[in-house]
Amino acid sequence: MDNKEILHTAETAVKPDYTAEITEILRSNAAPKKLMYKLEDYHANDIADVLSTLSENERKKFYRISSTDMLSEIFEFFDEEDAGVYLKEMDVRKAAAVVSKLDTDTAVEILRSIGKEKRSLIIDAVDLDVQKEIKLIASFDEDEIGSRMTTNCIIIHDNMTIKEAMNELVRQAAENDNIATLFVVDDDDEYNGAIDLKDLITARSGKPLSSIIATSFPYVYANEQTSDCIEKLKDYSESIIPVLDESNKLLGVITAQNIIEAVDDEMGEDYARLAGLTAEEDLNETLIQSMKKRLPWLLTLLVLGIGVSTVVGLFEKVVAQLTLIMAFQSLILDMAGNVGTQSLAVTIRVMTDEKLSFKQKMQLVIKEIRIGLCNGLLLGFCLFPLSDYIYLYSKEKKQCLHLQYQAV
Repeated sequence: MDNKEILHTAETAVKPDYTAEITEILRSNAAPKKLMYKLEDYHANDIADVLSTLSENERKKFYRISSTDMLSEIFEFFDEEDAGVYLKEMDVRKAAAVVSKLDTDTAVEILRSIGKEKRSLIIDAVDLDVQKEIKLIASFDEDEIGSRMTTNCIIIHDNMTIKEAMNELVRQAAENDNIATLFVVDDDDEYNGAIDLKDLITARSGKPLSSIIATSFPYVYANEQTSDCIEKLKDYSESIIPVLDESNKLLGVITAQNIIEAVDDEMGEDYARLAGLTAEEDLNETLIQSMKKRLPWLLTLLVLGIGVSTVVGLFEKVVAQLTLIMAFQSLILDMAGNVGTQSLAVTIRVMTDEKLSFKQKMQLVIKEIRIGLCNGLLLGFCLFPLSDYIYLYSKEKKQCLHLQYQAV
């Protein structure tokens, strides 16, 4: 491939920018139906990127002309904070219609980010079934796996025939898009197992439904801590996992996207702790909140720094006689910081792996100490031939500064 072909490939790989086109459509005075017809040609993610560049009045105009299906699709590409801001700008009825179209877990996360008064009005305006689902998920703490589940799944009963199960799948598929795996319950709604969609489609009509039910399919309990469930969920390659209550009744499911988000959140918290924060920072936090997260570690480091300074002070006479040491002090401190950064980057992933035993983690710590020691000795030997030059250079600079001071 020559340079022209490479350049052409790079140009075609760049994501098109539709911001100007979408903005022009939204700011035009065409009839609402005409505007909707034009906007349907664009991807929901592209429209979502444009909304933040519009004024509040322009966004309200967009909410009025858009269908709830389009708005709910666009809301999937917002984070909770931005989605909460846009939801508050909407009319209560329109906001309730959008919330009804969203996955229940997504709706709960967005509703948590808005004020209590507006949230109550929106929840009261949605259908009773949606209200029940939202209140169910909202009843769990944010650290519990139940707060991340969704009720978007296919549920069938174990006393059905293959044909009845297929008919039930078709009926529920209109409202649920997670159809790759079907979950089976008994008459008391207790979890009984799962059926792969392929197995149901290929099963003969006279075959009993129990013959294709996977009773060993993995599951979690809603009140389990997310951090405790992550390793269990990661061990399975399933795209969707059922969530049960204490009575073994099926409440909802955890999707692969939920699992990825949970892992990302947990890794972010672990990284924050290793980076010297008591918790992961949020860009929307107040100054006081951010200070509270950083101060504990900074105070600890301050005490340690005082200890180091005290030790260095004990050797003041040695430093006064061997001024060469001062020329290398900043160099040593900088190199120590770089070594610490490298060790952190290597260690953070391993230290958060719950599969490793305490002994294995300690072996990693010892290994990092050995690597740091060996690298320090090697760099010291490399720097040794230059030590005289650095000393003479620093001495010459010191004399120049002294002469300049006398001249002033």
